[in-house]
Amino acid sequence: MKKQIILGLVLVSMLFSCSTDDTADIVINDNSVVNNTTGGGDTDPETIFLSGTFTEDLTLDANNTYKLNGSLIMASGTTLTIPACMTIEALAAGSDVYVAISQGAKIVANGTADCPIVFTSDASSPAAGDWGGLIILGSAPINSVTGTATATSEIASLPYGGNVADDNSGSLNYVRVEYSGGAADGQSENNGITFYGVGNGTVVNYIQAYAGKDDGIEFFGGTVNASFVSVVNAEDDSVDWTEGYSGTLTNVYISNRITDDKAIEADGFNTDFSNATGIFSKPTVNNLTIVGEGTAAGHSEAVRLRAGTQGIFNNVHITGYIEGFDLDDEDTGNGVVSDDLQVTDVTFVDVTTNMKNDTTVTFTDADFYTGEGNGTATDYATWGAGWTK
Repeated sequence: MKKQIILGLVLVSMLFSCSTDDTADIVINDNSVVNNTTGGGDTDPETIFLSGTFTEDLTLDANNTYKLNGSLIMASGTTLTIPACMTIEALAAGSDVYVAISQGAKIVANGTADCPIVFTSDASSPAAGDWGGLIILGSAPINSVTGTATATSEIASLPYGGNVADDNSGSLNYVRVEYSGGAADGQSENNGITFYGVGNGTVVNYIQAYAGKDDGIEFFGGTVNASFVSVVNAEDDSVDWTEGYSGTLTNVYISNRITDDKAIEADGFNTDFSNATGIFSKPTVNNLTIVGEGTAAGHSEAVRLRAGTQGIFNNVHITGYIEGFDLDDEDTGNGVVSDDLQVTDVTFVDVTTNMKNDTTVTFTDADFYTGEGNGTATDYATWGAGWTK
């Protein structure tokens, strides 16, 4: 018999304090309850604290206010539905406050340009690392295991990976994640949005990671495609991929400060494990803009390609870095020679070294990139207007 376990999930009337002393574990079967205040006029929305593992669907009500006060895990077979215009605050308590969509579950979060969905910190002065982030796990291929075997996520220790390339984990449209990246320990850190083995049956358009402590958006294998991707002020890498990621990223805008790490850090496989399949990451990246703070400020690397990553970059514009592309290790160099790692139509502005070859393989700039000066990149001023920060 199925059980629904919901830990720390509380209805709080606006007439009462929201202190933890008043909380109790309850199961909500009906979110339509309203609180009558003065007997007339508008009713105040309810505040619902969310955490625990859900084994049934959870649909959030636009008339209510929601706050994460722990880990919210959607179990396999369930769907989390979030309406447009909703802002979900997370308790500023670090890594243990996050949303995880398990393998076999779905999230349906469809905002609009005028009404984006926002996950943010509840702190009066929010800061990077206040809470965890959004984690989605699927059954698409990863190269650290083979066949239907699965790996385990850094955060939440949930399974991901498999052999279902078109796996469907739901949809994200106009979703922004702010002040995330709380660290569990020195090795396990949340990102803004993390895609673990997510398949290309999942729809991802117009997403932003803003002011996170760790990576902005990271792909651990999988085949998911994403369009209109914005990462601003991620303290670690803005976009990161590993474990054989092979999706397509279209219209990507990255803005970095001098204190942040790289705009893109790309691995062909997870060097903490092994490349069990022998297949390297090979995404396609179309229309990429990277903006740094300039060579005078000493901004170092825009894009680091390593651990044998492959990839096809089309229409790239990089501004304000000492190095545009830094390539490491023999496998990565071999990808250039085999034309599996290529850049077409690229513009470098205020970049000292366009390409640095730290591999053991000999090749020229022209072997790696062509069409210098032709990169126009993405029109972020248009598609990012209004819903991003």
